[in-house]
Amino acid sequence: MTRLLMVGRTRYRLPLEPGLARKFDALRAVVDLRVLASAPDDGPAGDDTFTLVEPFSPRALDGLAFQLALPWRVARELRGFRPDAILTQSPHEAASCLLGRRLAGSRTRVIVELHGDWRTATRLYGSPARRVLGPLVDRLGTAALRRADAVRTVGQYTTRLAREIGVEPAATFPAFMDLEPFLGERRPLPERPSVLFVGVLERYKNVDGLAQAWRTVAARLPGAQLRIVGDGSLRGAVRSLGVRWDPKLAPAEVAAALDEATVLVLPSRSEGMGRVLVEAFCRGRGVVATRVGGIRDLVADGESGLLVEPGSTPALADALVRVLSDAELAQRLGKGAATAAGAWLQTPEQYAERIRALVEGG
Repeated sequence: MTRLLMVGRTRYRLPLEPGLARKFDALRAVVDLRVLASAPDDGPAGDDTFTLVEPFSPRALDGLAFQLALPWRVARELRGFRPDAILTQSPHEAASCLLGRRLAGSRTRVIVELHGDWRTATRLYGSPARRVLGPLVDRLGTAALRRADAVRTVGQYTTRLAREIGVEPAATFPAFMDLEPFLGERRPLPERPSVLFVGVLERYKNVDGLAQAWRTVAARLPGAQLRIVGDGSLRGAVRSLGVRWDPKLAPAEVAAALDEATVLVLPSRSEGMGRVLVEAFCRGRGVVATRVGGIRDLVADGESGLLVEPGSTPALADALVRVLSDAELAQRLGKGAATAAGAWLQTPEQYAERIRALVEGG
């Protein structure tokens, strides 16, 4: 059986929650799997499959510490586990894996997953101090994509990004999404006009722009509601609105929040695939979103949502007012969203087979 090492910054809490467990059970059925990733503050640091790096203190340096030590951790896995391929979560981990491969004197294939624009990591996420690293991180990510043995993209947008730097993807298919909590009988739209945002509270999600737009919406539609689900460095912008805010919800709770909403809003400055869009589609909810990145691959303007130009706060406010004040439009967008959901559904077994074919394709 092919041995696969998956490398990424994701924090996994063991034992895995059911959705993730189904994904990794399916992967283990087709490959001999090892995962090198991050541990939460209060969880186990690994098991037979997972090797999890404990958080670094001070926490602000956790990401940097993880990346700096990653080449040596990868080299250790290459010498001990001896994988046939490494699958990395982003170009940043790929750069470290390529160095680790050199340290270990290995020829193991390095495959990069491209979920979005790698150049946003230091510009639209986290503290302003991260932006100083932008030019260096851009070059490292681009070099890793070009030097990797294969690149897998998740949609048309990320395929275009790869081709712009001269890389032809080896495969294109969506990331696994545990959509089971979002399937089943759909509920009708609520009587009270309501908007839901789900995502990290960071600059690339344009939470600050949403806050400005919502003040306009609230003035024009005093009965409208906004609910925010997520956490991040821009939580202060959410607190200032005085709206309902849940830093974290379980998937089933997100599904219930979508049922209580008229429309989902995703005002991102940059976006990869936009998993929450598919979740909203599954619940029969249209979206108001910006015309950026992978959003354009998922949302048909006027059919499953309304798209506005990025950075235009007035246009975002106008679109929200339009859908919240027109029940017929909201219904039509919801039906279009429900129809669009089918294209993004895949079982854990289908995803695992696609990964197996990718790593054995060399």
